Amino acid sequence: MSGKAPASAGKTDRRVVRTRDLLGDALVALMHDKAFESITVQDVLDRAGVGRSTFYTHYKDKNDLFLSDAEEFFEAMSTALSKYGDKSNRVAPVCEFFSHVAEQREFHDALVASGKIQDLWEMGQEYFARGIEQRFKELRGVPALAAERASALAHAFAGALFSLLSWWIQSGPPLSATQMDELFHGMVWSSIGMPAARTSERPKVVRRFVEI
Repeated sequence: MSGKAPASAGKTDRRVVRTRDLLGDALVALMHDKAFESITVQDVLDRAGVGRSTFYTHYKDKNDLFLSDAEEFFEAMSTALSKYGDKSNRVAPVCEFFSHVAEQREFHDALVASGKIQDLWEMGQEYFARGIEQRFKELRGVPALAAERASALAHAFAGALFSLLSWWIQSGPPLSATQMDELFHGMVWSSIGMPAARTSERPKVVRRFVEI
């Protein structure tokens, strides 16, 4: 076992990440210009400057690329508070998430038009439910919850989060992202008896909202 193997593996991993990022960015850029159904794998390859054999090493088709990037985003966003050691008693980065969706409104509308938004929302709910359940375990002042109750509440709150997001986007938005964060967490705290909010700096969540 030499020290060279891990270094080589690291370089390979960086190349893989760069390739996947190029392909994901290319698909997002194309979705700003045309309907998802009309985008071909070759369109993605031409935009990304990646070869066809390389693409199929990582993905089965454009749908696989689309969903894989969505999973990466939701995983990063839903666990951001835990990952970056956020000191507030928030259970989800609502302000950051809503702000990012608002910044990508054109892309959001393209996803709605493509009929993909509901599938993505359902995926996001699953990731956020797991992230919220993890926060229950980390936060002080949270009453002891049986595993089944914690899971049920986490899924209920995640569903409420995405319902609020849909309303917020469709309505204007009428309230700021910060106000929506406060509204959501007021509901959470009153439901499970958590203490009043503690402010904290925003975590450094993922900036590229690949799929909504």
